[in-house]
Amino acid sequence: MELDGAGLTCAQVHEVAYGGARVTIASLDRARAAWATARELTGPVYGRSTGVGANRDVVVAGAGLDLVRSHAIAAGPPVPPARARAMLVVRLNQLLAGGSGVDPAVCLALARAINDGCTPPLHTYGAIGTGDLTALATTALCLLGELPWHHEPSAGPLPPGPRHALTSDDALPFISSGAATLADAALACHRLGHLLDAAMDVAVLSFTAVDASPEPLAAVVQEARPQPGQAAVAARLRGQLAHEPTIRIQDPYGFRAFAQVHGAALDTLRRAVTTIETDLNAATENPLFAASLAWHNGNFHSAPVALALDALRAALVQTAQLSTARLATLMDPAYTGRLPFLADRPGASGALILEYVAQDALATLRHLANPVTTGTATISRGVEDHAGFATQAARHALRCVEPLELVLACERTAAMRSLHDPAPDRPLTADLEDSRAALTPG
Repeated sequence: MELDGAGLTCAQVHEVAYGGARVTIASLDRARAAWATARELTGPVYGRSTGVGANRDVVVAGAGLDLVRSHAIAAGPPVPPARARAMLVVRLNQLLAGGSGVDPAVCLALARAINDGCTPPLHTYGAIGTGDLTALATTALCLLGELPWHHEPSAGPLPPGPRHALTSDDALPFISSGAATLADAALACHRLGHLLDAAMDVAVLSFTAVDASPEPLAAVVQEARPQPGQAAVAARLRGQLAHEPTIRIQDPYGFRAFAQVHGAALDTLRRAVTTIETDLNAATENPLFAASLAWHNGNFHSAPVALALDALRAALVQTAQLSTARLATLMDPAYTGRLPFLADRPGASGALILEYVAQDALATLRHLANPVTTGTATISRGVEDHAGFATQAARHALRCVEPLELVLACERTAAMRSLHDPAPDRPLTADLEDSRAALTPG
């Protein structure tokens, strides 16, 4: 995978994190240009000739590596290596976009770490949406050789991992980035995108199982309210449903409003992906070295990402709520023509437990959907007086994958049971796992 600082996508971040993709660097020109600008400046520059935060007015010299050491705290559970690898590819791509003033040789070291299976030993806590300082300071200490890299399992002797003698001037520019937050956001959007796509196939099974009317999906209905996601969902289901309208005038909302609700979720996902991919390829550096000057700015602030992820998590809840509504309909003999709960005999429980599982998972999704953007923080003696908390939004978005998958798997399991002769009562664990597997690409 060739990185150029301009074209990195959420899917590519996922491919590097979980697919073992190797990376190459297209050009270091923009990184070199920013480095040259930084080296030529003589005036006060935040983090180079001054302290940071409330110490911004304190003149310092050569204190950058102490800054890195002071910020490399390990707090909370370890971050899985795949997520750390995703952070590395995001930070590498950001540096290639230019503006950081970091020695371009750092880019070569990061590429080597990715390709050699080396990741920094990251921990969960320490960022509030204004830069992943603890994660990147830890990475910097790995580059300096002061902390060991984590290595993927290997049969042979472990290499020491890439080294680069970061200078004091490289320190703040290297760690002043939201690369870990963006990595989590990219991974979440990629995986949630697959689930939202699979949800449409699950809905087709439920439509078929209850003989739901396709009338709400008609093109004329979509043309009357031209929401793009809604139209796309309706068109896809029209292409997969072949039966004629039923005698029921109207079905429950889980079917009648599926295109509207799920289409809105797809639109929200698309906006989130656009927001995140913009920042994956942006110079969110402070200071920004460009046009022969150091520009002190707030590009590090994660408000756009936090807002986009808040909206996405809320949209997932609505999609999951309609899935549980369809699941309830599948338990009703008035719609399936089968016994209650899709049982094989009167009085049996059949698939009733699926409703408990789905509602449990839905409750988790509702909790994870609480917005992070309604809170803030004031730190560093009042100088840093706002926080976006996109870090928490991204972390919660990743955690949404499992409960959303479970809700959809419960619906799929019930729909498949309705479409075939229900089996006698037995544990449905294997059925549920089969449905979860069907929701996952590959």
